[in-house]
Amino acid sequence: MNRNKIFYWIVTGLFCAFMLMGASMYVLNNDHVAQEFIKLGFPLYLIYPMAVAKVLGVLALIGLKNKSLKEWAYAGFFFEISLAISAHLNVGDGDHMGAVVAMVLLIASYFFAKKNEIV
Repeated sequence: MNRNKIFYWIVTGLFCAFMLMGASMYVLNNDHVAQEFIKLGFPLYLIYPMAVAKVLGVLALIGLKNKSLKEWAYAGFFFEISLAISAHLNVGDGDHMGAVVAMVLLIASYFFAKKNEIV
């Protein structure tokens, strides 16, 4: 296994763990997440669909061989994280750094996936 492929799996594993922790928070700590959604101005009915979307996106990134679905998963995560960064910056709560870390991991994962022709 070459160095780029090792970096791909490390970065993608960290990103997927980050997304799965977020999805589990949406389900297991719903009260806190609901307060955050209200603070950011998002409707509460998005909590569970976003948790499901995150899990499905992770499954697409690590489990599927279909390159088209992986591209869509990367795009979906990009838009979700971009909106999270924007929402936190607009509210001015200072909680945007988690989303920034997720974005860095996502971009690194995509970069190494392209280098290894996984996507």
